[in-house]
Amino acid sequence: MNIDELIAIDVHTHAEEPCCGPRDDGYDQFQAGMAKYFKNPAGHKGMLPTVNETAVYYRERKIGCVIFPVDAERETGFRRYNNEEVAMIAAENSDIMIPFASIDPAKGKMGAREARRLVREFGVKGFKFHPTMQAFYPNDRMAYPLYEAIAEEGAITLFHTGQTGVGAGMRGGMNMRLKYSNPIYLDDVAADFPDMPIILAHPSFPWQEEALSVATHKPNVYIDMSGWSPKYFPAILVQYANSILKHKMLFGSDWPAITPDRWMADFAAISIKDEVRPLILKENARKLLKL
Repeated sequence: MNIDELIAIDVHTHAEEPCCGPRDDGYDQFQAGMAKYFKNPAGHKGMLPTVNETAVYYRERKIGCVIFPVDAERETGFRRYNNEEVAMIAAENSDIMIPFASIDPAKGKMGAREARRLVREFGVKGFKFHPTMQAFYPNDRMAYPLYEAIAEEGAITLFHTGQTGVGAGMRGGMNMRLKYSNPIYLDDVAADFPDMPIILAHPSFPWQEEALSVATHKPNVYIDMSGWSPKYFPAILVQYANSILKHKMLFGSDWPAITPDRWMADFAAISIKDEVRPLILKENARKLLKL
């Protein structure tokens, strides 16, 4: 990966297509709900990109990307995209892709073993958690064996925070509970694992100030600005991005729900200082990912 040639690094992209044959029952309805929420026609048409197609898209734009599946099999019933497969495809596209993985923390010691193997044998750089989809509080001690393995391997953690578009508008919200994704629960994790980088994903509506507080207080906590068009960013998020958290804010799109084209066009129109824009778009991620 030639970092100097890239215009940005997107730290939040999804490997959406399932790995094992046809889509699971209910998956099309789930993706249609996501498409409606994010106004994304690809989801409606069943044309979500593969990991290889994602690599082509990002290469054309000279944007590096962190890509991951989400292991929410236990709660949704949908098979996860195989972590090894994502990592291998990312390795084939290493000029543009950085592999993260996802493991449900309920898998306990087995999950911890998987995490170590993925880092050591497949070059995985971090792990994605979605407390709402995985139905757990991030500070639940159940998750700590997995965190311990990740921390000892020197990998990064990325946690969904705030309201999610997943299940939004669907009957019962697909039975997903927003309470799990309050970023204040990650304050405990940041204190207990002070050397493990933690990324709080998304503007954390309705808990934006909690997220800013944790990121300000804990040196190992960052915020990615994915999942929202920047034109809808809360004013306080923009204020902190321009000042005391300018070295801890990261560009993320939430591909394919939101494309980098849309995100970056809207980002160009908001009041971010000229000297801060390159930090958010690339330099902060370069340092955090040790690229």
